[in-house]
Amino acid sequence: MDEKRRDLEDVMSNSEDEQSLGQFDGNIQWNYENHPEGCTCIRCGHDHSHEEGHIHSHTHGAGYKPGEEKDNYGDHHGHENGCDRGEEHRGHRHYVDGHPDDCQCEICYPHEDYCDICSESLANCTCRMPDAENVKRVYLLKNLGCANCAAKMERKIKELPGVTYANISFVTRQLRLSAKDHEELLPMIRQICTSIESDVEIIPRGAGAIGSQEGSRVYMVENLDCANCGAKIEDALNKMPEIKEAVLTYTTKKLKVSAINHDGLLEKMQAVVDKVEDGVVLKDIDGAVFDPSIESRAKSGGILSFSNEQRSLIEIVIGGAVFIAAEWLEVIPEEYHIYALIIAYVLLGGRIVFTVLKNIAKGNVFDENFLMTVATLGAFAIKAWEEAICVMFFYRLGEFFEARAVKKNHGQIMDAVDMRSEVVNLLIGEEVNVIPAADANIGDILLIRVGDRIPLDGVVIDGESLLDTSPVTGEPVPVKKGFGDEVVSGCVNTSGMLKIRVEKILEESMATKILDYVENAAASKPQIDRFITRFARIYTPFVVFAAIATAVIPSLITGEWEYWIYTALTFLIISCPCALVLSVPIAFFSGIGAGSKFGILFKGGAAMEALKNVVAVSMDKTGTVTKGNFVLQEVIKANSHTEEEILSVCAGAEQVSTHPIAVSIVNVATERNLILNRPEKFEEIAGEGLITYYGKDRVLCGNAKLLDHFGIDYTGYTEVIYGSEVLVAKNSEYLGQLLINDTIKDDAKASVEALRKQGLVTVMLTGDGQKEANAVAEAAGIDEVRAKLLPQDKLNELNQVRNKYGAVMFVGDGINDAPVLAGADVGAAMGSGADAAIGAADVVFMTSEMKAIPRAIKIAKATSAIAWQNVAFALIVKVIIMVAGLFGYASMGAAVFADTGVSLLCVLHSVSILYKKV
Repeated sequence: MDEKRRDLEDVMSNSEDEQSLGQFDGNIQWNYENHPEGCTCIRCGHDHSHEEGHIHSHTHGAGYKPGEEKDNYGDHHGHENGCDRGEEHRGHRHYVDGHPDDCQCEICYPHEDYCDICSESLANCTCRMPDAENVKRVYLLKNLGCANCAAKMERKIKELPGVTYANISFVTRQLRLSAKDHEELLPMIRQICTSIESDVEIIPRGAGAIGSQEGSRVYMVENLDCANCGAKIEDALNKMPEIKEAVLTYTTKKLKVSAINHDGLLEKMQAVVDKVEDGVVLKDIDGAVFDPSIESRAKSGGILSFSNEQRSLIEIVIGGAVFIAAEWLEVIPEEYHIYALIIAYVLLGGRIVFTVLKNIAKGNVFDENFLMTVATLGAFAIKAWEEAICVMFFYRLGEFFEARAVKKNHGQIMDAVDMRSEVVNLLIGEEVNVIPAADANIGDILLIRVGDRIPLDGVVIDGESLLDTSPVTGEPVPVKKGFGDEVVSGCVNTSGMLKIRVEKILEESMATKILDYVENAAASKPQIDRFITRFARIYTPFVVFAAIATAVIPSLITGEWEYWIYTALTFLIISCPCALVLSVPIAFFSGIGAGSKFGILFKGGAAMEALKNVVAVSMDKTGTVTKGNFVLQEVIKANSHTEEEILSVCAGAEQVSTHPIAVSIVNVATERNLILNRPEKFEEIAGEGLITYYGKDRVLCGNAKLLDHFGIDYTGYTEVIYGSEVLVAKNSEYLGQLLINDTIKDDAKASVEALRKQGLVTVMLTGDGQKEANAVAEAAGIDEVRAKLLPQDKLNELNQVRNKYGAVMFVGDGINDAPVLAGADVGAAMGSGADAAIGAADVVFMTSEMKAIPRAIKIAKATSAIAWQNVAFALIVKVIIMVAGLFGYASMGAAVFADTGVSLLCVLHSVSILYKKV
């Protein structure tokens, strides 16, 4: 229900006199003039009946099918009694006898949503809502575990003074509240909720960060330019008693913290960070901007006029120029040579030394700044001045280019996945208002011009255009969208103007979900990353002690102190673990970005790491191997009944069902303009079919079991080998059968063959019959079939596949697939599937195409290979330089290459996956 209508109805429902809807506010009168008798529009109401205890459904105007989402209204237009009144169909309008030419009612425009006050479509509604002065907000209800308790909370909140609308959704754990003074009400609401369920917490939506989970919040990390320092900060924060878990992602410069209470936590975390790495600043993601006082000082000039990156570049350029002029060009007189070197060192290493002094005061040693300072000052001590400055120059230069490469890599990926629009064009009548995208609500009508990006998920209510879906799905071919079609945020409108109705707010739209997946994926560290972080803690102290031993022991034996001290200094430079610590996360982050280019969303490095180890791929049939769009293939008649008669009877009964087969039957009947009579009451028997009643008449639609259940003779029935069937009987007479078939995806066979070439076994797990499952598996080339499985059986069969072959991946799309997705070594969901399946999956295929499966496995294997190659390369180079140094063949300059040079090469190697063909 649209926001305006929902708000209005709840305002009315909260009033003491619920029977005064027609007189609400003293001004509203319901107008039934020119409406036919039995009209089911929202103003005239509707009638329905059902047996006690049975699920029932009813129509809300023509064209709507029970259980169907609003964005499917436009799939077909229908009248409950057919178009026998002489209506003329013109585009999306139904002209009805007795209605004026410019009538805007629901009968003439069944696809529109209408205002209950002025009766205009919401696109043209200009009336003022009774609670227009109130502030509408959404609150998250953490730890809400009881649906009945939620209902009690809602009832008591509605009774609070000043509340005009309150609704609690137990499914989403959200409270929607309309009131004038939220600050005054919030303490009372918290008291109500905790008195009913003590653990419930009320949190305003948006108080956390995009992508924050229950009990978690994301913070920006500024001025962090060292991967190893990031690991130290993460380790220190995890030791805080207030924090359950802290994950710092160097590639995104974001810190994800899970804690019971975040109030006052930022200040405590900042104090811990200051002890580890001076200058690093934590900021709430919503407030990650410069302090106004700093901005004003920056405008006034001085050192704050430059960013940290600009200052580093100036220091490197000037210091490097002085060093080159003094050492290589020899343009500085000999008597001033030493002073020039000192000036160059101060410019290049002054900030490094100053940072080391501050860290020592805090008790921190063995970071890269300390190692470089000791190495260069040691070089000065043995009169290797040129070497000292050369080391500092190339160290700073390597760090600068490494930081630039990481930043560019991060920027490339985030620019590709951050498709959120900042503003939207809100349409109110003929007026267009530009508002922030975050302020748009469900039910708002938005105008999408040519070249605009779709800002929020919605459904087209007017217009037709071609959409470039490549930013979301990776597919280059534009997709035609028109009335009734669903559109997702992130796609680009390329040809025509559209009006869409918002179905999801910004936080829940596809563009935000994609960004959320990528950012959370970067925070989910694979085992190799955790191993390297632990290894670095041992590696650095070990090499430092080795350097001390190298400086002392051989010198005592040979007396060549200067030579062995110089060798030890090279060890100190090599001991910096940054290349190791950076090599793994940058590889996996690049792999996540590479997947997003093809519409493959990995939910973490751990998922990618597990995916490379799978040896079997199991998959659901419907919606995964097949398209899931059931198509009526044939109507087989019995006796003297016509195809149209059988289809009309079956479709009329199936109007009360939401099953895809039922929907396909109703769609075909509607397209043929057949008269469909809705049953007065109905019931469904699981595994058999539908029983509907029309007065004294009974219509059965189902399988042979259903007809056997009622003793119907269905002589002439032909069993199908592939596809689904619906047998139709009226009273005791068998009318005939409908054959419905799902179609195999175009790329299914080629994708299965690609999996086989990778040495993987393919298995189909489906609840469909054995014959149908075998037919689909044979057409797609799938190795094994397990059919007739209930949802709980799929998990058992998956475990059998795992025991037989090893690590297994499962691909599905339905709500009933959620348990097996969670139980698989790697769960993958089709992007067109249910939210429950997508939520339980480790990988999401936005294209919903089979070819994404072998492609995702290739990306995972390539990413893991690059990560290990980076680690191996870094270690091998460091060992080679250390051994060469022992024998006098490696200079301190070579040691700098083993540190910053290797780091830069690892970054460049990781980025290569973005351009790799998979």
